[in-house]
Amino acid sequence: MPVRFGLTALMFAAVNVALIAQQALVGRAVHEAGAGILVSRTADGGLDYGRAWFWVALLLGLSTARAVVQYGAGLLSLTIGQELLTVLRRRILVQIPRLDLAYHWRHGVGEMVTRMTRDADKVRDALINFWRQMFETGLIVIASVGLLCWYAPWLGLAPLILMLAGIALLTAQADALVALDRKVGGAYDAVTQDLSEGVNGVRVIKAFALQAARIARFEAHIETFRCEARAALRHAARTVPVPQTIIALGHVWVLGYGAWLVGAGRLNVGQFVAALLVANTLVLRIEGIGRLLQIVADARSSAARIWEVLDTAPEIVGGDMAVPQGALGLRFEHVWVGAPGGGAPVLRDTSFTIHPGEIVALVGATGSGKSILTGLIPRLVEAERGAVLIGSDEHGWRDVRQLKEGALRRRVHVLPQESFLFSDTLAANLRLAAPDASHAELVRALELAAADELLERLDEGLDTRVGDRGATLSGGQRQRLCLARALLADADILALDDATSALDAATEARAIHNIRGLRARRSKPVTMLIVSSRLSTVLAADRVLLLADGRIAAQGTHAELEAGSPAYRSLMGL
Repeated sequence: MPVRFGLTALMFAAVNVALIAQQALVGRAVHEAGAGILVSRTADGGLDYGRAWFWVALLLGLSTARAVVQYGAGLLSLTIGQELLTVLRRRILVQIPRLDLAYHWRHGVGEMVTRMTRDADKVRDALINFWRQMFETGLIVIASVGLLCWYAPWLGLAPLILMLAGIALLTAQADALVALDRKVGGAYDAVTQDLSEGVNGVRVIKAFALQAARIARFEAHIETFRCEARAALRHAARTVPVPQTIIALGHVWVLGYGAWLVGAGRLNVGQFVAALLVANTLVLRIEGIGRLLQIVADARSSAARIWEVLDTAPEIVGGDMAVPQGALGLRFEHVWVGAPGGGAPVLRDTSFTIHPGEIVALVGATGSGKSILTGLIPRLVEAERGAVLIGSDEHGWRDVRQLKEGALRRRVHVLPQESFLFSDTLAANLRLAAPDASHAELVRALELAAADELLERLDEGLDTRVGDRGATLSGGQRQRLCLARALLADADILALDDATSALDAATEARAIHNIRGLRARRSKPVTMLIVSSRLSTVLAADRVLLLADGRIAAQGTHAELEAGSPAYRSLMGL
């Protein structure tokens, strides 16, 4: 890109220098016409157009050459701008998954989409207009003022002073325009967020007949956006014309002072015509700086919003140690975690151990912190105090903060309650966890997740497209597909965060039984932590942990807790 950037600058420089040279040549041709040189009489009384044809050929050839070079320069500038847009969007897309969940909780989907689309487009447009306005205008000013000063010093200096004064006034408005555009960008974020929620929540909207309310809400966001955009346009329309008027006075000066120089015999008519052409070009280009400053102000605001994302350092950074070998267990040692956005701690001095290959059920009241607890294992959430360890007594225990992030998340998989599927085929969604999985392996994973009968119901089998977020499937089907995808990842620790809530008891028991059977077929058993409030799930587990008041209040088998824990009996409705 830097080489093409320099080539584009060179081509635009040649185009603009040639433009001023062309206008100077037009003045020279006019002078020759007035002096009777352009068309002269021959000895036999006829007219000799040789000189005229020379000027026509010269000016036409120069114009053609300028057009070709300008086309190439414009094409290069558009290519560079589009490549910049691609780079920005790629960097944002790479950065978004790197950021921790707390960042995504604070910023909605609409804001991320706006920064990748509207803001990136504005930065690209500013780069393209940099060539069209700023760079070209700078060259035009240098060449034009130089030519005018060549004719007469004050013929060029006075327009230069007026231009600098006008540009200074325009520049003084830049910060105000940036602030106004940031308000416009914030209003646009709200519009995009509301639109995203309206599309994703269409089932809820239809179920509760919320169409009118959602339309009114969306119109309110649109009206806020319109008001902010109108305020920005009003400010630009009120302030930009004054500097442009000052700049336009340069044309008046060249006309008046140039006419006086012609009358004084210090400037010929051809030079006067060339000066007027140059002044006209100069004023038109400088007046365009007002529009450019608006574009640049928007781009400054958009670039700041983009760099806020790109410069945000992930709060969770992986370590440099390898994950322990062999089967993995899980241990929490005096873990404390605060509520998202502040508030009282969700987990308080939480401690427990799950041995390799053990299947443990985690139960607790709504809002007790079960999801946050599962998010601590692959470091989707960070503990404020204490330590989360994985490993075994045989190979040692290691703090997850010391482990390489990618290696940790390949061997520890958390399946959330929300079943997310991409709008692709069934096979493509399953292969997200194992890109090289064969057809037989995909079918085997579906069997383990008790989803094998799903293939019999789908005409296209694994090639069936599941629609946006798996909209063509039921909740239970989506959960089983997500479970099959997690099993394909071949993780050593599998945490199910209420990920079987949409399954009937028999199907759930079958899936857990199949996973338990992996112990006999694998060299390393699967360690499972199942978050659930269903008695059928608890009965399928080896042991039960009761989470209450931010800590493990009781643990043991179902029979032990039923006999010795009133809180457990109350929670499970026993």
